[in-house]
Order: sequence, then C-alpha cells, then structure tokens
Amino acid sequence: MNSDSAIQALGALAHDHRLAVFRLLVQRGRDGMAAGDIAKALGLPNSSLSFHLAQLQQAGIVAQRREGRSLIYSADYDAMEALMGFLTENCCQGAGCAPSVAQTKEQC
Repeated sequence: MNSDSAIQALGALAHDHRLAVFRLLVQRGRDGMAAGDIAKALGLPNSSLSFHLAQLQQAGIVAQRREGRSLIYSADYDAMEALMGFLTENCCQGAGCAPSVAQTKEQC
C-alpha cells in the first residue's frame, strides 16, 4: 500500500456512518451482508447508505458482489491488512512494541 491509497482509505473511514458500516462488515466476515440488512442494522436510509458504500468501495476497503437480486457487501480483509501494515510498518523502530491492552490484561 502506498500513501495515496492509505489516505483514501482513512478518509473514507473518517465519517461516523462509514466507520459503522465498515465495522459491521468486518464483524460479519467474508460472507458479507446485503445492503438492505446493513441499512436496517444501522438505521440508515437506503439512499444515504448507497453513498457511503460507494465511498468505501472507491477507497478499496469494501467489495461488492451480486447474489441474485441482492448486492452483497463485505470488508476487503486484504486491503484492511495492507492498511494496518502500512500504518505500523516502522513501529517502534524495529524494536519490540509495548504490550497491547489485551496482553496487559492477561498479565493481571
């Protein structure tokens, strides 16, 4: 991933509805979710949801496929991992990072 792609992905996620859609799709897994079900789950009007899904698709972090008459959306896990890798590429200058919150809780 390059800087331009990362900026586009982060920009798409920098909106409360798009972030909620993306997080919901991540939770749903690779099977994804029909647009109507996303709208119901998040209480978004279909027209608003269409706009937000288009922004996430354009950023390359959400994929769309057709199943019969339904459009199914899913998080693009490869793109998500590439973004996370880009953000943490030079983490801690190559030295081990501080333990995560989960690791710290396990030690307690």
